[in-house]
Amino acid sequence: MNTKIVKNKVAVKQPKINVITLGCSKNIYDSEVLMGQLRGNSLNVVHEADKVGKDDIVVINTCGFIDNAKQESIDTILQYSELKEAGKVGKVIVTGCLSERYKPELQAEITNVDAFFGTNDLQNILHELGANYKHELIGERLLTTPSHFAYFKIAEGCNRPCSFCAIPLMRGKHLSKPMEELVNEAKILAKNGTKELILIAQDLTYYGLDLYGVRKLDELMRRLSDVPGIEWIRLQYAYPSGFPMEILDAMNERDNICKYLDMPLQHITDNMLKSMRRGTTKQKTIDLVNQIRDKVPNIAMRTTLICGYPGETEYDFEEMKQWVEDTKFDRLGCFTYSHEEKTHAHTLIDDVSEEVKQQRVDDIMEIQQSISFDINQEKVGQTFKVLVDKKEGGFFVGRTEFDSPEVDNEVLIDATTGYAANGSFVNVKIDRAEDFDLYGTIV
Repeated sequence: MNTKIVKNKVAVKQPKINVITLGCSKNIYDSEVLMGQLRGNSLNVVHEADKVGKDDIVVINTCGFIDNAKQESIDTILQYSELKEAGKVGKVIVTGCLSERYKPELQAEITNVDAFFGTNDLQNILHELGANYKHELIGERLLTTPSHFAYFKIAEGCNRPCSFCAIPLMRGKHLSKPMEELVNEAKILAKNGTKELILIAQDLTYYGLDLYGVRKLDELMRRLSDVPGIEWIRLQYAYPSGFPMEILDAMNERDNICKYLDMPLQHITDNMLKSMRRGTTKQKTIDLVNQIRDKVPNIAMRTTLICGYPGETEYDFEEMKQWVEDTKFDRLGCFTYSHEEKTHAHTLIDDVSEEVKQQRVDDIMEIQQSISFDINQEKVGQTFKVLVDKKEGGFFVGRTEFDSPEVDNEVLIDATTGYAANGSFVNVKIDRAEDFDLYGTIV
């Protein structure tokens, strides 16, 4: 006679998986996809929890782009590996760009990390965490941003030969996502309350060449524009060489495509652009900016620049300063050059001191501060459609279509004069303006 013995089942508390994201918006996107898969496997996953338990698993999504970002990633890994050593954390797993680029060195130096993964190891990370990759979850993400906006990665990697950039070493060659997959993802996001898609890639303007043999960013923009519920579509990281002018037609045709373009130009002098392997010249760059502004007269253009690249002379810098003054970009960021191993620029002598690099950055940003102040003053008295991101102190804080979150200007709305829910659009009349902020009231 067979006897079945039924044992009392003891509920085992599931360890929490705490995902920590460092670096750029592309890393944010990757973390959200990972967390979506983990949640789809019924695992307990959180993003950057304040407290960690002794059985918790910490997944650190690292950045390996420039020195400061690498140091932050290393410090974070060391912090959690020490907590693990002290018995305050169960497991530590490292993924992302730093791990892709320096895995052997990290394994040798930080020995109590449980596993290191690269940038394209999603399925292996899931396996390590006791989960399976679920194809039916393509497009599903666990947003770490407020639900009303989402970073929307349309491609991975980069084919550009820029001398200073290590991204191809960490992210590989350009790989466009199929358009149908992206449209489906946009529909899922819109259904869950997302109103703004911020299109990101290492090079948006290359989209489609590898899949379809031609650039298809304009078609993708129109397809996404047709998705019900999507009220803003924003372009970040457009490359100047081979810029597809047809995307500007889509911008003019569709009200829900923001008149906004982020195009990192990096420098302006011919010898710097040539050494940087940017595939363009000073005159071509000036002509392109003018053509874009002619075609979309009220467009907000953002760019980023590098100061202190090898061989940058005082003359090069003065020429760039003058160009910044003349061009009057709506938005501008500036960074010191970082000498990255295995890049072409690493074969050059890093001959500009850190002090000079930083001084040049400060000089450029002082010019831009004045430009931004003047542009903002022209907005006083005008009314703008504003997307409200949060409430902070006595203000509702939002953005116009000319501003991306975290990096651009904000609109501060006096909370005593009206109410605006997070994620709502309101019309705001600008009462006064500062260097990087606008102040207004709801009308």
